[in-house]
Amino acid sequence: MTERKVAVVTGAARGIGAAVADRLGADGYAVAVWDLDAEGCERTVADLGERGVPACPVVADVSDETAVEAGVEQVAQRLGPPVALVNNAGVLRDNLLFKMSTADWDTVLGVHARGAFLMSRAVQAHMVRQRWGRIVSLSSTSAYGNRGQVNYSAAKAALQGLTKTLAIELGPFGITANAVAPGFVQTEMTAATARRIGRPFDELIADAAAGIPVRRVGQPQDVAEAVSFFLSERAGYISGQVLDVAGGPQG
Repeated sequence: MTERKVAVVTGAARGIGAAVADRLGADGYAVAVWDLDAEGCERTVADLGERGVPACPVVADVSDETAVEAGVEQVAQRLGPPVALVNNAGVLRDNLLFKMSTADWDTVLGVHARGAFLMSRAVQAHMVRQRWGRIVSLSSTSAYGNRGQVNYSAAKAALQGLTKTLAIELGPFGITANAVAPGFVQTEMTAATARRIGRPFDELIADAAAGIPVRRVGQPQDVAEAVSFFLSERAGYISGQVLDVAGGPQG
């Protein structure tokens, strides 16, 4: 049996992260399920285990430098050296600019941008030693601007710049870096947005679908398929790219 490569997926307790973890397990990866939600981590790990996928939970804050370094070493000891990283961990603190607190700005930039930087820096050491690696960061079509999300938009745009620079710096070591930018995806996070703005979730989904060329909103599995491709051998000559997974061009 071929030895499984090891992937780290952050924010993998639910939603897009859990779907990515499941897809990578099917692709032959062993998966480190990273999230602050311990119960959710265990649930995802259990689901992977039922499919015969080696997996371990890592309960750690991606914006905490010490926790990141310790967590990555934990993965290396339990599963083996990680050679694939999916930067998916994220939070929302939406508000209009004049209402947005400094704490809300710092929290969102900390998890998305600082977190992806810390995770990428920690994992790349193992990738360089293996002379092979894949980094995929979850950006968003909000990176192109979205009312009420100045912090989230800035963080997701930062991930695109991070991705392109990682591709340049790490390419000589056999490591690619790409980003996936989902549009509207039906998850607990978008359900929370509906609650925040006081709209029924099914109504928000219907309105969103009406403006999408394929006339439906995305599902976590749609994003997972794109991530799976970027982490595969087939994508070895693709690096520094941002792929919108949004059902069509964004208006």
